[in-house]
Amino acid sequence: MSRVCLGVIVGVKGLKGEVRVKSFTEAPEDVAAYGPLKTSDGRTLTLSVVNVLEDVVIARVAGVEDRTGAEALKGLELFVDRAVLPQTEGDTYYHADLIGLAVESTAGEKVGKVSAFYNFGGGDVMEVTKEGGSDTGFLPFSADVIAGVDIPGGKVVITPQPALFEDEKGDQESGHEA
Repeated sequence: MSRVCLGVIVGVKGLKGEVRVKSFTEAPEDVAAYGPLKTSDGRTLTLSVVNVLEDVVIARVAGVEDRTGAEALKGLELFVDRAVLPQTEGDTYYHADLIGLAVESTAGEKVGKVSAFYNFGGGDVMEVTKEGGSDTGFLPFSADVIAGVDIPGGKVVITPQPALFEDEKGDQESGHEA
């Protein structure tokens, strides 16, 4: 069963065991809405949201009563099974549903596979691993670049991106051979 990362514990707040959670959910407080969360080291944590700040959720973790206990959780990613999440509609997708899909151009050219997503503050960025290789490139996950997503068909269709893989375009322009 696939898992979806809903957030990460980024720090603590106060002396009573509250944690600061960077939420990856659309509504930040939903980080605690889908039941107990699993960590990558096998623990199960139950969160209750205390407050939502601009960029983090303040939460209590069942069984954690002091700052020392909360500090021990710092850095843990928080996961749920994909099956407990609601179905998406329209142009909304879970990253976990897209990772591993084939990437093709609108002309039908096979480009690679979706390998990861990142968000550095300017919107989602899709990492693509080149077809038949280990080179990667990055594309904004935006309407300008993404022509379509076909999850049942197993593919993401992109508008042509001539400089997706730096070594191809950069080497040709500089006169160096690959």
